[in-house]
Amino acid sequence: MFGVVTTCPFIFGIAYAGRWLDGSRLPAERYPRVGEWFVGGLAGFLGLNALMISVWPADALYNNLMWGLFAAVVGGAGGVTVGLFEARAIERALAAERQEQRRKRVEKRNERLDEFADTVSHDLRNPLNVASGRLELVREDCESDHVEAVADAHDRMETLIDGLLALARSGRDIQETEQVRVSNVVEGCWEHVATGDATMAIETDRTVRADRSRLRQLFENLIRNSAEHGGESVSVTVGRLDDGFYFEDDGPGIPAEDRERVFEMGHSSSHDGTGLGLSIVKRVAEAHGWRVRVTDGADGGARFEVTGVQFADD
Repeated sequence: MFGVVTTCPFIFGIAYAGRWLDGSRLPAERYPRVGEWFVGGLAGFLGLNALMISVWPADALYNNLMWGLFAAVVGGAGGVTVGLFEARAIERALAAERQEQRRKRVEKRNERLDEFADTVSHDLRNPLNVASGRLELVREDCESDHVEAVADAHDRMETLIDGLLALARSGRDIQETEQVRVSNVVEGCWEHVATGDATMAIETDRTVRADRSRLRQLFENLIRNSAEHGGESVSVTVGRLDDGFYFEDDGPGIPAEDRERVFEMGHSSSHDGTGLGLSIVKRVAEAHGWRVRVTDGADGGARFEVTGVQFADD
């Protein structure tokens, strides 16, 4: 009876380890290794004790059998324990390696984006500034509709350059976040975007984990998009979702067949638009690990839902 009592906890431990392994996050390719440790521990400890039994046998066959059973179970339990620790250690090491590789990829990607931004900022803007300066000299010497057309083209190029710079910066992966109150960011963005007679209502006071400057990029471009496409007196609402927030207006909305394309770089339904604003919105969301989609607003306008957001006030 004593042998059965002392063996049961180890049997229970082996069964629990198997159940835990089945429900754990360890990948299936680690299971055979755990099994090898189990068999190795069982066979090794049983073999050692079998040798001891042969040298110092118990006074009864039953006692020898219980001794062997106890040794097998203890050895198996020890092997499973070592196997699980080894499997978890390997997974932690692999996870650390993957994290380091991701960090290096992020650094390289950010470096490429910085190089692109520098090219746009200097190699394109400097010749444009020279051309604009020469155009002013031409304007002093003669009057022509062509001069105004060239000036408009220069303004258009300036707008595109600013958009490309913003797009490059929005694509940088985010390294650090802080606690940001959504309402404060939206109010600040509203003051810095030309909105005409548009109105805004904020129906969320949540605090999120985000990069503040990049979150401003997201809301500024959403506000600008509504102001440009929603009409002079468009009404905008920012509200909360269970796992994020939404931004919607009461403008004409976006047709269902265009809702995937609106996030593509260069896509615009306006002749004066750059087609970069909503692409920036998507890149900022993805840089945070969020998801963004467009659907119908409550009043028939466009509704942008950003989900997968980490709240800081939960």
